[in-house]
Amino acid sequence: MTWLEALVLGVVQGLTEFLPISSSAHLLILSQLLGWEDPGAAFTAVTQIGTELAVILYFRREISAILRAWTRSIVSADARRDPDARMGWLVIIGTIPIGVLGLLFADQIETVARNLWLTASMLIIFGLLLGVADALGARRKTERDLTVRDGLLFGLAQALALIPGVSRSGATITGGLAMGYSRAAAARYAFLLAIPAVLASGLYEATKIGDEANVAWGPTILATVIAFGVGLAVIAWLMRWLTTRSYLPFVVYRLGLGILVLALLSAGVLTA
Repeated sequence: MTWLEALVLGVVQGLTEFLPISSSAHLLILSQLLGWEDPGAAFTAVTQIGTELAVILYFRREISAILRAWTRSIVSADARRDPDARMGWLVIIGTIPIGVLGLLFADQIETVARNLWLTASMLIIFGLLLGVADALGARRKTERDLTVRDGLLFGLAQALALIPGVSRSGATITGGLAMGYSRAAAARYAFLLAIPAVLASGLYEATKIGDEANVAWGPTILATVIAFGVGLAVIAWLMRWLTTRSYLPFVVYRLGLGILVLALLSAGVLTA
C-alpha cells in the first residue's frame, strides 16, 4: 500500500464509518475502481480503531460516567440501579452477538463475504430496511428505555455488519428505529455499542498483520490517524443532523450506489 492510497482510504474510512452507508463497502469499491489491491478486512479493522477513538473522545463524558457507575455496580446492588451502570451492562450484553459470530465466521468474513455482488446487494437491501424503519418507527424510546432484550436485538443487528455493505451503524440504527427508539437514541447506543467490538477486532487483526511479511505499517498508521480526525468531525455533524433531519438522504445514496455497482459489475468494469 502506498502513502497516497493510505491517505485516500483513511479519509474514506473517516467519512463513512459513522454514516449508515458502510465503510467496508466504500473501501472495497473504491480500491477496485482505482485499480488498487483490496485493502482487506485486517486493514479495515485496524483503521476502524481510529474512528472508534473519535467516538471515545466525542462521548468521553458519557463513557467516563458509564465506566465509573458500572465499576461500582460490580460490588454494590444499589449502584446497579444507576442508569449509567445499566448502560454499561447493556453495552456488554449487546456486544456478545458480534463477538460470537465474528469468531465463528472469521474465515468467511475475510474471504467469501468480500464479494462485490454481495456488497452491492446489501447496500440496497439494508438501505430499504433503513428507509422503512425510519419512516414507520415510533421514535419515542430513549436510552432509559433500553432492556436486556433490546440490548441483545441491537447486538444482533450490529452483528449483521460483519457482511460488507450492511454498515455497522446502519444496521444497529435500523434495529433501534424498528424497536421504536428515536433517531438520536439509536445512534448514540449504536456508537457506544461499537466501541468494544471494533477495538477488539482491530487489535486482533493488528496481530495478524504483524505476522505478514513487508507490512505497510506506516501507511496503515497514517490511514488510522486520518480516519480519527475525519471521523470526529463526521460524528459531531451527524449527531446535530439527527436532531432535525431523517435518514432519507442516506437511503437514497445507498440505493444509488448499490445499483451503480451492480451495473458496473454487469458491464465488467468491476469484478466480484
